[in-house]
Amino acid sequence: MTGLAVTTISRALNNAPELAQETRDRVQKIAAEIGYLPDRAALRLKTGRTNVIALLLEPDEQIYGFGTNLVTGITEALRDTAYHLVITPLFRNVPPIEPIRHIVRNRMADGVIFSKAEMFDERIRFLLDSDFPFVSHGRSRWPEPHPFVDFDNEAYAYGATKRLAERGCRKVSIVLPDSALTYTEHLKAGIARAAAETGIAYEFAADVNLGSATDAIRNYVIKRAKRPDPPDGYVCASEVSALAVIGALTDAGLVLGKNAHVVTKQSTSMFMQFQPNAETVQEDFADAGRHLGRLLLRQISGETEGLTHIAEPKFEWAG
Repeated sequence: MTGLAVTTISRALNNAPELAQETRDRVQKIAAEIGYLPDRAALRLKTGRTNVIALLLEPDEQIYGFGTNLVTGITEALRDTAYHLVITPLFRNVPPIEPIRHIVRNRMADGVIFSKAEMFDERIRFLLDSDFPFVSHGRSRWPEPHPFVDFDNEAYAYGATKRLAERGCRKVSIVLPDSALTYTEHLKAGIARAAAETGIAYEFAADVNLGSATDAIRNYVIKRAKRPDPPDGYVCASEVSALAVIGALTDAGLVLGKNAHVVTKQSTSMFMQFQPNAETVQEDFADAGRHLGRLLLRQISGETEGLTHIAEPKFEWAG
């Protein structure tokens, strides 16, 4: 249809700069008109590439838009590239390493993205040892550097605790993530440092964590509010836990914004429509997704330096 050689067409479809723009435009126009798509199996055989990026998500990570916003950001990063995104579900009864092994061993993607990085995450260890491109949402403590995107949770917990001290709180508490997750230690360090500087007390919720059912978190906070020396301020690491904490404080007879205070991370504007008396700090998961996608593309292309990004919290208190 074009009268051009196959190699020329291939270069034109890949926007090779050495070809004249007129040639590239003509080839791409005809390809669009006839609905041409490259055969993915043939592409993989010829280049070793799949043009697939795999994102691992747990089904419950869709709550409050975490998964949706992450996908939005990654998709934006992949726009105008040859890559497309495939979501691989990670179910609770499946070890997190299993889908990673399956993808790598069968070369089902050119790179992977996953969240909830642990301090000594076996997924990160496996991918480093396999020399397979990846970016984690969260950091690890392996001695080798690895690509990651993270939120500065230590700075968040520090700023949130100082804010609660400013509001007159005598003791702050937090329902922490699972102890294996790296950002759990970041949250603990931020709270401890701010409490030491402001002279207030702090404690970490016992018997529950962010993975606990909301009813369990709510019951814990109610019981703790009725025992001696209860916390009057809570730093929350997620909107879901914040809703459970606020409901419990209300059930215990406390008034949010008066004799009890909450600071929470939020990823959407929805939370403040229902709980205006809590204070919030934005964590932008769509922006995190954009960085995850861009860093992974850079790694796939062969880059090895500067493949990390840490988002800093922005504190914008009302008064």
